[in-house]
Amino acid sequence: MGKANLISLLFFALALFFFPITVKDSYIITISIFAGINALVALGLTILMGYAGQISLGQAGFYGVGAYVSAILSLYAGIPVVFSIAIAVLAASLLAVILAIPSLRLKGHYLAVATLGFGEIIHILLNEWGPGGPSGFGDIPTFSILGYQISSTNDYFYLTWLVVVIGMILSQNLINSMGGKTLKAIHDSETASLCIGINVSQIKIKVFILSAIFAAVAGGLYAHFVTFLSPSTFSLFYSILVVLMVVLGGMRSLWGAIVGALIITFLPEVLRGFKEYDVLVYGVILTLSLLFLRKGIVPIVCDMVKKWR
Repeated sequence: MGKANLISLLFFALALFFFPITVKDSYIITISIFAGINALVALGLTILMGYAGQISLGQAGFYGVGAYVSAILSLYAGIPVVFSIAIAVLAASLLAVILAIPSLRLKGHYLAVATLGFGEIIHILLNEWGPGGPSGFGDIPTFSILGYQISSTNDYFYLTWLVVVIGMILSQNLINSMGGKTLKAIHDSETASLCIGINVSQIKIKVFILSAIFAAVAGGLYAHFVTFLSPSTFSLFYSILVVLMVVLGGMRSLWGAIVGALIITFLPEVLRGFKEYDVLVYGVILTLSLLFLRKGIVPIVCDMVKKWR
């Protein structure tokens, strides 16, 4: 993954380890858990959008599938949480294949509309057929590994960010491998990629499945942390928020996904006075980011550091 990324990841892991120890406020730690869950979804979308060049507004659908399937299997079928999340990931992957084969023939805005439609279909299905309907359902089992119940906020913080770090390692290795170079080639020009023998359709389907896996794992972590689910969590607004995280942090930077997730997750705590206008505030941030921060925060900061050196 490169020396710079490895050193950054080590310092990042060290900071995560000491964070709950130095920050005693359980509320801040709880928000940090949600930030980690969002970062996992944003990582998958960064690979899909920033490196493969495929727009998706349906990540909330995969996120919801991961949460609902895992919660239903663990609550009603008595399946251990680890296995229920694994089955939920398989379900999301299958849906990703079904969606990707026809929709990835589209490009640009047409692809965005297709994925948006998928997300809305999942949201409607959760409303109509999900346990509890629009009101949702609770009593979802908490996470447990080998009989050890992860019930405290600190334990779940470590679990969530451990998964994020693992996802970051896998993503960094992918992006810096030959497969990552293939994704960048497809992003720059699909026509040129086809001319040099790259199977563009197959690669696009694979990376679409990968982004769905990230979202489904995040959904499973979310379900067994809050122990209550309702369809409103997995609406189009969440998909837009994830896009905002990726754009704000930097579409061509995996670290940007984490930075963007942290900013957008903690932003509502800063803007409590504008709660009724949250959609407007997010829209303004997205517009300003596209106008003045096209590369994203992390790439701009990296460029500034390079110039300073």
